[in-house]
Amino acid sequence: MGQSLESLVMFVEAATLGSFSAAARKLGKQQSTVSEAIANLEIDLGLSLFDRSTRRPTLTAHGQAMLVYAQQVMEASDRLQRSAHRLAEGLEPQLTLVLSDTYQSDRFEAILTEFEKRYPELELECMIAEHNDVVALVQEGRAHLGLVAAQPDYPPDIGFESIAERSAIGLYVGKRHPLASAPHVTTEMLHQARELRLNTYLDDVVQRRRGKCWSASSYLLLLEMTELGFGWAELPRWLAKRFAADGLLELRVRGWPKSIQVDALWSRRHGLGPAGGWLLDTLLAPCIGDA
Repeated sequence: MGQSLESLVMFVEAATLGSFSAAARKLGKQQSTVSEAIANLEIDLGLSLFDRSTRRPTLTAHGQAMLVYAQQVMEASDRLQRSAHRLAEGLEPQLTLVLSDTYQSDRFEAILTEFEKRYPELELECMIAEHNDVVALVQEGRAHLGLVAAQPDYPPDIGFESIAERSAIGLYVGKRHPLASAPHVTTEMLHQARELRLNTYLDDVVQRRRGKCWSASSYLLLLEMTELGFGWAELPRWLAKRFAADGLLELRVRGWPKSIQVDALWSRRHGLGPAGGWLLDTLLAPCIGDA
């Protein structure tokens, strides 16, 4: 990574985290190194990027504008590195893919079949996780690629792009649950019943709605708890259909089911090898029939 690009990375991290020291800790550098790099960047640009008169450095109007351009440069560099990895000789010995249960695609079996043909000697590891857990696993380098229900935002060192296929989430109860026999289910009725809610390891404390709430770290656990009649839950529709079609009832509530966008994630810091790059490109490829 060149000095100019490295300075942009420090700038983006400091702007995102709101602190030079936090950016230094994340990047494994001294705070003085980050401060000096950003100061030199300001000299090169002829602009003040941060207002240092406050307790915590805040972006100036110029800094806010430059942040957008800096992120675009990082994304272009990321695409360049991905292309270079594909052209370079050698193949990564192992690839880890972390999947959300919100991901559902009729193409996935065919993708894995083609992957095995192209890279028969490569060890493929698949993991299941949700939300912030997926982001953390990719960010830490524990997983090379992630598929997750689209999040509101991502860290600057995470590359992401939406895949073509969308998923759907519905509201479900066990067939013996009192709500299963109700002719019409309202939001107020849901508030009065126990909610079974997804709560992953790195998510904040569950934001409880009115009424009782149990939580679990995976959709499969929630599905089983729902099937046993402990409450109602938001579940991927494909998961409910495949694993509990006879034991669950989908509730008809205004606004449900909901369409879910799924994003592919990768680490800009750790990069992807040829196999990871091929898998990412294939996951992002439009479905047949899409315009």
